[in-house]
Amino acid sequence: MLHATATASQKRIAFRAGLNSGALQRVPGAFNPLSAKLIERQGFDGVYISGAVLSADLGLPDIGLTTITEVAGRSQQIARVTALPALVDADTGFGEPMNAARTVQLLEDAGVAGMHLEDQVNPKRCGHLDGKDVVERDVAVRRIKAAVAARRDPDFVIAARTDAAAVHGLDDAIDRAKAYVDAGADLVFPEAMRGPADFERMRAAVDVPILANMTEFGKSELLDAKTLESLGVNIVIYPVTLLRLAMEAAENGLRTIAEDGTQEALLDRMQHRRDLYELLDYNSYNAFDENIFNFRV
Repeated sequence: MLHATATASQKRIAFRAGLNSGALQRVPGAFNPLSAKLIERQGFDGVYISGAVLSADLGLPDIGLTTITEVAGRSQQIARVTALPALVDADTGFGEPMNAARTVQLLEDAGVAGMHLEDQVNPKRCGHLDGKDVVERDVAVRRIKAAVAARRDPDFVIAARTDAAAVHGLDDAIDRAKAYVDAGADLVFPEAMRGPADFERMRAAVDVPILANMTEFGKSELLDAKTLESLGVNIVIYPVTLLRLAMEAAENGLRTIAEDGTQEALLDRMQHRRDLYELLDYNSYNAFDENIFNFRV
């Protein structure tokens, strides 16, 4: 009630344990705190906070326009309401290596379990669009080293994302991943892997957990959880799935209201009031209030 009872430290320990468990960690993207509670209710292993989703929620394209203040604020809102560990998209660290260091500490303070830094240039692009570019390898290594040096909680996970496969090919992405692990990265996020063979090569190249991004309408084949686990992938994210589902439902609903003049035909497609109240734990708030204010003057 009011907040998740698990501490940030407990969530970080759980996240690391999950990554090292040998079982695939399934982590959908939450577009707000309420959807994070729904992810937890459905039995998933974690919550992902996507930069693309936050940008879209603000009515902006995913080209590096959001700030660390906006990302840290949304991260704190989501981490507060769920016992699940949250992994956050920290883009390129919001500037130079010193900015990446500050980003780590702000996201630690937000209560999340980990973050990932990418090796794109600024302004960045969605990892599944053409026209992106990556910085020199040593520049990206400095970002990772700065983030690792700034970390205060050793259980906070720092992941390195490389976008090099779609720019320079898989060999370069593998070489970069190795360099990022040497720089201290706990987890490797190879973006825009085309299919199983790419994951197999990346898995064989590094000895830390790896992440699969199963985003829709992109460059990657959508692989099921069983296949990913068999490939040695440790964590899979579904970053924009819930937002896409919600926006499609909202658009269709608005069209129906515009055409029919009423939402009557939509009732069986809505979350019922009682289900929303249950998800919000409404009764516990009432009980808390009654137990605190149970006196009369």
